[in-house]
Amino acid sequence: MNSIPKHIAIIMDGNRRWAREHGLLELMGHKRVADDILEPLIEHGANIGVSYMTFWAWSTENWGRKPEEVSGIMNIFRQVVKKDWKRLSDKGVRIRIIGDISKFPEDIQESLHNVVEETKNNKRITTIFALNYSGRDEILRSTKRLVGDILNANIDREKLLQQCNNLPRRLAGVTIEQFNNYLDTKDVPDPELIIRTGGEQRLSGFFLWQSQYSELYFPSFYMPDFTPDKLDEAVKEYQKRKRRFGA
Repeated sequence: MNSIPKHIAIIMDGNRRWAREHGLLELMGHKRVADDILEPLIEHGANIGVSYMTFWAWSTENWGRKPEEVSGIMNIFRQVVKKDWKRLSDKGVRIRIIGDISKFPEDIQESLHNVVEETKNNKRITTIFALNYSGRDEILRSTKRLVGDILNANIDREKLLQQCNNLPRRLAGVTIEQFNNYLDTKDVPDPELIIRTGGEQRLSGFFLWQSQYSELYFPSFYMPDFTPDKLDEAVKEYQKRKRRFGA
């Protein structure tokens, strides 16, 4: 159990390719993941001792897809948030959201805020959904928050100008640990294992800050085929790795 990764992050890729290969509408790949894949993976992760599981469900670039696909996925999000996550909550799963969800329809935003609040005291496993997320956007938003705190916008003009003059010096003193507190993943350990399904061997900007020493695993199967047994295979591969952390 000591070699079970505490945090596993998953880049969910291959939904559309899976649907096409099965002669289905592309949206059905996304629906299969929502209906049949996520809950068993989360449960199995909890059972084997994983404390955090992150799923990259929607990137900042995904808004450029066909309008009918975007609309269909928004409806799947509504179903998952309003219905399916109730079962996860009953099983002791804590839900967290990272990313800029202000771009989503208001009803989805409200549902996301509600499920985060309702599950905040659950302790079996923390499941994080990355929504309208990219690593660059996260770092940019985090930096803006940091600078905003340093400048403190609620002060008068003279003091603000004085703080602006001191900004380079104050930024120079910021530590890695302090900057961590401005990330979406504050209080969450960096992932020991990042899995990208679908055979592509790149991170596409996922967890740019957090992935410094993550072990990477690129299986060829698509996300709609990600069973608990395949999660075990990923963990076994992780256990073969020697993690030196630059030493």
